[in-house]
Amino acid sequence: MVSSKEESNVKSATDIAIRPATRDDIQGISDCIEPFVLEGKVLPRTLSELEELIGNYVVAESDGAIVGCAVLEIYSRKLAEVRSLVVMPDYQRFGLGRRLVDACLEKAKEQEILEVMAITSRTSFFQSCGFDYTLPGEKVALFYVASPHLLVKKSSAD
Repeated sequence: MVSSKEESNVKSATDIAIRPATRDDIQGISDCIEPFVLEGKVLPRTLSELEELIGNYVVAESDGAIVGCAVLEIYSRKLAEVRSLVVMPDYQRFGLGRRLVDACLEKAKEQEILEVMAITSRTSFFQSCGFDYTLPGEKVALFYVASPHLLVKKSSAD
């Protein structure tokens, strides 16, 4: 729940722009992602990774500040992934996550990507965005962690 103090700082969702990211947004995206990396909710991104993927990032911007972001990481013409989806806590519950995902899916459609996946602990959210557990032909995606030491662990204080 947003407190009355927070409400005064947060405009309505329609006042928050969802737009393609630019190179000028790289540091802002990094700053937006960092708290979620520290919580173990998303994987870290280096500034060089952000620069490489900037053309596929979308950001939520309020009063010149980046308050959310997502990237469509394209692996091939057949497969892409929505990654690094974050919305700052004061801006959650306003539909920004959905708008960011929709912007990524629109990019995938424009580029004629066959399938888009999301690896998440928030399955119900992604299902509400049209994602499902199965691939065409009743296939499922299986994963193997080849380098478990690279996984970000939550701190014991969480």
